[in-house]
Amino acid sequence: MPSSLFSREYLPLAIGAVALVTLGAFENRAVGTALPTLVREFDSVGSFGLATAAPIAAYVVSLALAGMWADRSGPVPPLRAGAVTFAVAQVLVGTAAGMPQVIGGRLLSGLAEGLIDVGIMVLIARALPEALRPRMFSLFAAAWVLPSVVGPFLTGIVTEGIGWRWVFLGALAVLGPVWVLLRPALRTLPPSEDGPRTADAPRPGAALPRPGTAPRAGAASQARSTPPPANAGRRAVLPWAVIAAAAVFGLSLAGEHLAADPAPAVAVVVLGAAGTGLAAVRLLPRGTFRVRRGLPAVVAQRAFAAAAFAGVGAWLPLLLTLVHGFTATTAGVSLSITGVAWAFGSWLQGREHGRAPAVVLRAGLAAMTAGLAATTLLTWPTLPPVVGLLGWALAGVGMGLTSPVLSLLILAASDRTNQGRNVSAGQLAGSLSTAAALAVSGAAVALTSPGPATFAGILVAGGVVALAGLLTAGRVVGDRTTTVGTRT
Repeated sequence: MPSSLFSREYLPLAIGAVALVTLGAFENRAVGTALPTLVREFDSVGSFGLATAAPIAAYVVSLALAGMWADRSGPVPPLRAGAVTFAVAQVLVGTAAGMPQVIGGRLLSGLAEGLIDVGIMVLIARALPEALRPRMFSLFAAAWVLPSVVGPFLTGIVTEGIGWRWVFLGALAVLGPVWVLLRPALRTLPPSEDGPRTADAPRPGAALPRPGTAPRAGAASQARSTPPPANAGRRAVLPWAVIAAAAVFGLSLAGEHLAADPAPAVAVVVLGAAGTGLAAVRLLPRGTFRVRRGLPAVVAQRAFAAAAFAGVGAWLPLLLTLVHGFTATTAGVSLSITGVAWAFGSWLQGREHGRAPAVVLRAGLAAMTAGLAATTLLTWPTLPPVVGLLGWALAGVGMGLTSPVLSLLILAASDRTNQGRNVSAGQLAGSLSTAAALAVSGAAVALTSPGPATFAGILVAGGVVALAGLLTAGRVVGDRTTTVGTRT
């Protein structure tokens, strides 16, 4: 029976990892609040979309490369590089003399996020036994609650009181102590995790299999006898990661120009969606689009859940403002509900309930589907908005159940040679599907008069995507049987 997550053995990892996630959550919420003031000060309101889309595109490239790096060298180098890159990004933006420097800092911020996301997941896979991982993921969800509730408020105070620059520079004062908290956990990794490779581990520059594929028998001996060209694996992934990033970048920017010049913007959305799909075929496990049983189905579920939840949640503040007359401040209640409900759902999955992963996943997707159906009631101006917001809370609980279970399933289907790539595949699936969902819904909002009918279409579409996940959830079960939230 493994020790508690808060035992002396695992406490440094729990504290350090949660602190790092909390810092990232505050940075995420703070940027959204401070960026409008920043672009106005530089008289570059037209660059707002660029500053928003740049880190999203960089994040896609970073995920693909971080996965390979973590598989070759372990989680510590990507984590260390992510922390350094995060610090440089904050300095660049906090000391910016103009928007080009801000854009550069935002690009580095996206790179840092990808490195940290993959590194922390691989660290958990190698440092924690399976039975303790559900509790760890529930703590990660809880780490987003405080930033979601008070982050925008605190950022507004800092921005108005001492200036937006300290929103970014202030993060540096927190990064140092956070890294100090995490270092003891990094030192406890067995030497073999980040030391010399075993005979079966991929060599630097070896062509790496796609996520979810098993290496061929004798591959290691063949690699030793006939070394592949240097950096062959990186060359195979990097072009497709760049294509995916360019597609996501185009999708993120197209929405801003749909109303003013719809024909070119729609063309960009179509090309971006095609590029996203083409890159996804190369970057995700074979069979993801067919929801093939096992890891491909797990990655597909990540795409379903992310597109359904984020594709609806992004539009709720605008819906509440236009349909129910909420102010800009009160419309943010949907973000607070998201953080609290998600954390509660994640706490539920982290309890010692002994349910199989597929059972928990179905429960989460069922709650999300039902919750999104109830959220559509927000599009009825005559109904009290609290009814629809309760539905959104149920959807948040469903996402809180679903997201950590998918992470657990990805780690359970991985070994030391492919943990990083499989983790990055799951994150990529969520990012690419979210970008596509937001581009399509953004086109609907821009090309119509945004009102109840438009928002109803977006919410119904989100519910249909969640339902598709629910109907295919049983395919995540492969040959290996595990349970979630047990300590056996």
